[in-house]
Amino acid sequence: MADPVLRSVHVHPVKALRALERAEAEVQPWGLAHDRRWAVVDAGGTVMTQRRHPRLALASAEPLPDGGLRLTAPGLDPLVVPVPEPSATLTADVFGEAVETVPAGAAAAAWFSAHLEADARLVHLDAPEHRRPVDPAYALPGETVSLADGYPLLVTTSASLDALNALVAQGDHAHEGPLPMSRFRPNLVVDGTEPWAEDGWTRLAVGEVTFRVAKPCGRCAVTTTDQATGGRGKEPLWTLGRHRSIDRRLVFGQNLVPEHTGTVRAGDPVKILG
Repeated sequence: MADPVLRSVHVHPVKALRALERAEAEVQPWGLAHDRRWAVVDAGGTVMTQRRHPRLALASAEPLPDGGLRLTAPGLDPLVVPVPEPSATLTADVFGEAVETVPAGAAAAAWFSAHLEADARLVHLDAPEHRRPVDPAYALPGETVSLADGYPLLVTTSASLDALNALVAQGDHAHEGPLPMSRFRPNLVVDGTEPWAEDGWTRLAVGEVTFRVAKPCGRCAVTTTDQATGGRGKEPLWTLGRHRSIDRRLVFGQNLVPEHTGTVRAGDPVKILG
């Protein structure tokens, strides 16, 4: 088997919106540059995700050179959103954790409210001091994350997806497969491993950057959402529940914390350090 290599790099400028593939990305202490620095919140300030709002998958946000966004979605005119001035903050609820964010303004709120048919606001995580601590059960002192679910990066492997799709094809919902990697919303996708090899990783180097493996990624209903249509199915949770239930979690992929900054590029060699 060939040595592992980084197949692709993905960022999600607005949490829960469509992923963007990039040839390369800067690795910052709290995640990839342009990855989940923005989020959509409801009228009460709770972050909205595809768990309850699968239509978020149909919207896309393209980062602009000045740090703003260009939003697109079916049936809506594109909207350019500048980085909001850090004048007043809004406390967002990210899975029960209070995070200080800056509202993006009335035009963005109206745009997302129209797309979701519910009261919604776009918010921005502006300052390093507003980064969230990584779960202390799996973190080293000082490790932080932006608006991702819990960890700075997520890595998956092509071989594990192939193995999962083979299991899906044998199950009760075979018509839903094969599933694309976009269902799992990774930052890094690695080629050239054995299926499920990532279960045993503790450290890895991707090009010039090294990462610590924090914990396996437990999957949720977001993975059952077709990222192209917003439709929902049973897979992959049905199959993961029968074949990949580990410590009461349905596992696919590994959560990573960068050990230093740098740049990762599609085609970089991947070295398993432990």
